[in-house]
Amino acid sequence: MSHSSSAASPNFDVGPNFGGGPARLLPVIAQDYQSGRVLMMAWMNEEAYAETMRTRQACYFSRSRNSLWRKGETSGHRQRVVTVQIDCDADCILLQVEQLGAACHDGYASCFYRTVQDDLSVLIDEPRLVDPDSVYRQNPAD
Repeated sequence: MSHSSSAASPNFDVGPNFGGGPARLLPVIAQDYQSGRVLMMAWMNEEAYAETMRTRQACYFSRSRNSLWRKGETSGHRQRVVTVQIDCDADCILLQVEQLGAACHDGYASCFYRTVQDDLSVLIDEPRLVDPDSVYRQNPAD
């Protein structure tokens, strides 16, 4: 059963206010729409959300640059948005995306490429898709 509700918009008023500016941010999870693998976590403000909905290309808010971050603008590793979901409290956004290239600025398919073992050692057991130095010349947080 499905139904439509106008109350399914993100509530940016409840988001954390990093840096004390007017922009409230909500966490966003990007997930591969086919495999379900979590690709990355980022932040969105209302402007980034509106652009994402308008263009169907993932746009986030970069806290380090204090500006919009259009995923793949530097690297070409874009995220085409297939589905947008809002959680039950309207304070977290899930993007199901078609990932073009590596999602991670370290060159891996996902930012979650490190697995913590029982002995607390960290295992990287997947190949690096791209050399980050060849892709990110000046903007390493793409």
